[in-house]
Amino acid sequence: MRVVCVWRRESDYGRAVEEWLSEFERRTGREVEDLNPDTKDGESFCRAYDVVEYPTILALGDDGAVLASWRGTMLPLFDEVSYWL
Repeated sequence: MRVVCVWRRESDYGRAVEEWLSEFERRTGREVEDLNPDTKDGESFCRAYDVVEYPTILALGDDGAVLASWRGTMLPLFDEVSYWL
């Protein structure tokens, strides 16, 4: 499984997401992939998973299916995300 966070660093919520990702890794020892929607890879990922709101965190199964998602500036609890890793 993999967990991906799609967000823009230069945005109103950028600092909050950056701190959340850093604190998540520090507390759990696991890393959430981060993806910029303005890159070529990010754009194709957003199109494939219909991501239109940032930040968005997706938990993906080994087959690429979306198992859980969190959208918007209300970031999930670490326990909710670490379950999928």
